[in-house]
Amino acid sequence: MARLVMKFGGTSVANIERIRNVAKHVQREVEAGYQVAVVVSAMSGKTNELVGWCREAAESVSNDPVYDQAEYDAVVASGEQVTSGLLALTLSKMGIKARSWQGWQIPIETSDAHASARITNVSSVALDAGFAKGEVAVIAGFQGVNPDSGRITTLGRGGSDTSAVAIAAAIKAERCDIYTDVDGVYTTDPRVVPKARKLDKVSFEEMLEMASLGSKVLQVRSVEIAMVHGVRTFVRSSFDDPAAPRPGTLICDEEEIVEQQVVTGIAFSRDEAQITLRRVADKPGVAAAIFGPLADANINVDMIIQVVSEDSTTDMTFTVPAADYERAQTVLEQAKSTIGFASVQGATDVVKISAIGVGMRSHAGVAAKAFRALSEKGINIRAITTSEIKFSVLIDKDYTELAVRTLHSLYGLDQA
Repeated sequence: MARLVMKFGGTSVANIERIRNVAKHVQREVEAGYQVAVVVSAMSGKTNELVGWCREAAESVSNDPVYDQAEYDAVVASGEQVTSGLLALTLSKMGIKARSWQGWQIPIETSDAHASARITNVSSVALDAGFAKGEVAVIAGFQGVNPDSGRITTLGRGGSDTSAVAIAAAIKAERCDIYTDVDGVYTTDPRVVPKARKLDKVSFEEMLEMASLGSKVLQVRSVEIAMVHGVRTFVRSSFDDPAAPRPGTLICDEEEIVEQQVVTGIAFSRDEAQITLRRVADKPGVAAAIFGPLADANINVDMIIQVVSEDSTTDMTFTVPAADYERAQTVLEQAKSTIGFASVQGATDVVKISAIGVGMRSHAGVAAKAFRALSEKGINIRAITTSEIKFSVLIDKDYTELAVRTLHSLYGLDQA
């Protein structure tokens, strides 16, 4: 029998009524003849509540908000355990054989990086045995186990997506359906551009760029795993009528997409901060002196611009996640004697706008066209970065909506 993985996010299982609706979606696929594995998130808001309790417990003893990450994982992983049990119970009452699974029972093996672990292996043996008995496997997403320590680990925000795709690869599922509160992947955020269109198909590479550049539909790691293992993945709405669901958006190999636009979508991220180091010595090793300490502090650096002056100094500008802005400045100040800069300046009122499309590979001047259009709208570009299938610009946050709408129209994405 063909196998199918279905994943449901927090809003899809927010209460018992919605869990019943999820069960009807599962029932439809079981009756269609699939062996089904369901991966669930915690009920909406529960993970934040559990995280808050961890902080409250730590601060009740001292003012230090730092707490043991392994115990943090043990607490926050319980949210998914509750949902998986409730859904399995609901399915059983509907006459569908089902059992709940926690990550360690399968097992989903991970690294030991608590709160941000990476999956290293998923065994299909236990799930295969369950399928042979006609059971639906209801799996707690977002979690696994480190085989060396035997401790529960969690995969970071959005980790249930990653759990689902990794399980789909392990059990050789026909596809992986990611059910969420939107009905697919759009050309951009419909709240910013009302004319945004739902895409029927998106290539793995494009979705990977979209996810990493601000689109919140899927976690980046889940798309990476889907691309590596060739897992055909659908983004669908859990709020559709279970008896007549819409197909959503298919994320697949580029070869499956017959007609490919030059630009597929426009993404934007407000989670950006700009840092500029003034009058840095222009000599070998200075870049390593700047970015080495930031890497050691697990701070991701994105756009980098270097402007060399005639006096053998340079200004170095780069972006970091807004959440790491103050920490990055602290790291740089601590390394000031090694780097040798005159001053550090920064800004958090910036946004990164990106255009993505595999069609860029075979079309010249795609980015230049955007630069001209933004200039005509009076939008100043602070920084630029490019790759084979995307380009990004850093601009003032006040111009976010104007820039997104301008580029969306420029590349014909408004048109049906």
